[in-house]
Amino acid sequence: MRRREDERFLTGRGRYTGDLRPEGLVHACFARTQMPAGRITAIDIESARTAPGVLAVLTAADLDANNIPDLPLDAEPPRDDGGKPAHTPRPLLIRDIFRFQGEPYAMVVAETAQQAADAAELITAEIEDLPFAVNIADALGADAPRLWEEADDNIAFARRVGGWDRIDSELKAATHVASLDFTISRVTAAPMEPRVSLGECGDGRYTLHTATQSPFAVRGRLAKDVFGVDPSMVRVLAHDVGGSFGMKGGMFSEDALVLWAARRCGRPVLWESGSDDHARDVEGRVELGLDADGGFTCLRVRARSNAGAYFSRRAMGIFGNMGGVAGTYRTPVIAAEVTGVFTNTVPITPYRGAGRPEATFIIERIIDRAAGELGIDPFELRRRNLIPADAMPWQTGLTFKYDCGDFAETMSRARKLADLGGFEARRNKAAARGRLRGIGIANPIEVAGGPASQPRKDDAWIGVAPDGTVELRPGCMSVGQGHETGLVELTAQLLGIDADSITFRQGDTDILPSGRGSGGSSGLVVGGSAIQRAAEALIEKGRAIAAEALEAAAADVVFEDGRYHVAGTDLAMTLAKVAAHATGDGGRFEAGAEFLPPAVTYPNGCHICEVEVDPETGVVELIRYVGVEDVGTVVNPVLVEGQMHGGIAQGVGQALGEAIVYDRESGQILTGSFLDYTMPVAGVMPEILLDNVVVPTAVNPLGAKGVGEAGTVGSLAATMNAVCNALSPLGVTHLDMPASPQRVWQAIRDAGS
Repeated sequence: MRRREDERFLTGRGRYTGDLRPEGLVHACFARTQMPAGRITAIDIESARTAPGVLAVLTAADLDANNIPDLPLDAEPPRDDGGKPAHTPRPLLIRDIFRFQGEPYAMVVAETAQQAADAAELITAEIEDLPFAVNIADALGADAPRLWEEADDNIAFARRVGGWDRIDSELKAATHVASLDFTISRVTAAPMEPRVSLGECGDGRYTLHTATQSPFAVRGRLAKDVFGVDPSMVRVLAHDVGGSFGMKGGMFSEDALVLWAARRCGRPVLWESGSDDHARDVEGRVELGLDADGGFTCLRVRARSNAGAYFSRRAMGIFGNMGGVAGTYRTPVIAAEVTGVFTNTVPITPYRGAGRPEATFIIERIIDRAAGELGIDPFELRRRNLIPADAMPWQTGLTFKYDCGDFAETMSRARKLADLGGFEARRNKAAARGRLRGIGIANPIEVAGGPASQPRKDDAWIGVAPDGTVELRPGCMSVGQGHETGLVELTAQLLGIDADSITFRQGDTDILPSGRGSGGSSGLVVGGSAIQRAAEALIEKGRAIAAEALEAAAADVVFEDGRYHVAGTDLAMTLAKVAAHATGDGGRFEAGAEFLPPAVTYPNGCHICEVEVDPETGVVELIRYVGVEDVGTVVNPVLVEGQMHGGIAQGVGQALGEAIVYDRESGQILTGSFLDYTMPVAGVMPEILLDNVVVPTAVNPLGAKGVGEAGTVGSLAATMNAVCNALSPLGVTHLDMPASPQRVWQAIRDAGS
């Protein structure tokens, strides 16, 4: 089934929040801090208040006067180190101390977006400069300025898990220990559609149109944490969403502020973003112990995550998914700790994979380091340490318990698809042309449908009208993945009907009791399973209606190919006739259901990336990319391929160019535009060869494992391994991302000197 939403998007008929123009629409713009830290002692808004078109200029004083609170913590900061956790409520508008460049301290509402922006430029603030630290090392220094005065330090959270009681002795007993200091760059999601929020307030209800992947979560925080009202008094609508990748998964201050401004002004208020939260930004050290045969005996990871200026549950992805450092390997003893550090930077939120790409990068880079030191082929070193398929289920050395998988078959198919045996010949030919050719392998594994500690449910609803049309309302949220195709196709298969008869409604908190939204590769795993449960409930409900109408026992009524018929007779009713009968009796032919998975799933794969490096310029060229994935049951191969392509491109983008960089001395962002933050373009991507190894899971009725994040989880490590492999003949054993031309060129020059 081809993607049914594409015609709407490609012909300009998508319905995004920024397209909405309700009557009386006005626009919002924010005055934001320009320094990394300071104390606002006075704000002058008079010039802005009298500027053309301005309806209101609002500050924290107005919030306080209307009893609008700061955003409370969404989780208790964990401190396994025994330290005192810092409670960091985030103000909607800064009233005094600010902690990163870009915090809003005043809001302008005007007739047009340009008038609002012009007026915001007229707002001035008297600021007392405060000391700051924008990197982890400076924030942890002995004389580091504390971001939160009531705290003892700048530790946002500290978690430790695994075999810490054994790791020291295991490392001492190892025949060989490979170690590596690593850095995983800070990035941002940069979706095609920026964050957009449109607030309306009428009949005592708040209505927010916004580009979000989690409408119900946003409604909950607005109702409980901001306005103190019953959730029924808040409606959140997400229409078409042009990319999210985790960043749009929560409520932002602007969501609340446009609703508050709409209530004050009595008119709809629209705001469109020019910047977003950041992601990744992890550094640390990893040590891998091996025996005389190259078997993995132990692994120790110490990671430090730059959490930004405020703590949030959404900054904990690096720890929640740290189990991925176990990889697909039999390492018996693993110890890991993650320390989150407050800095004067934009807070961290999830970005495609949210800790999974980082975990895979850590284990897959250290395996390449160990292979180089021991003189073992990297593919062979991985192969000999794989968990065998017949050993499933497998409890790893670090929290995760894999229920199924055939990792050896996945590697075998990837090896063949990538023609690994012919690589040395290709490398020699490249050398003859003056190029450095490299190949990188990664065996990613991720956790999906979680969180791992406590999976979350999803809802679905299906209704049939007397004319035979079927309406599907999923609790999951499509933000570009193709749910409008995949979930409709699934529903059509379950009901035995034509997909063209199904309408798809999503992203409206008024049409379902709750919904999981999008995230954690859960769309088919959890949302699709809820749809299956709803379809089963609908079929059973229809069986009773058909039995009554056909004057038969319900046990004799069979449902197949979209019809109910009495076994052994020609008596039959279509879904449409059942719906008409139900409606005639004053009822409705509909059913809702929810699905709570008993455990998470573990999509896994093998990625092989091949690159060439021009030693004169440092430019890295991707030659070919192979990805073999086990995502469980595949409903629509085209959607799987699309998800893999997009995910791989995002991992490649971070590996080769994307990085948010702060100047240590001034605290200013140096990569403030796409001239400096180098996104990958179409010409960067090579041919991508994909295959699937299908090992269905028993965790959900569909056997699906999830695919949304798989491409990124593998490509970050595979690409960096390929670059390092290309540079290895020159003596370069490691290069921190991004492998930009300048950094690669400098590494080559340093090696030569």
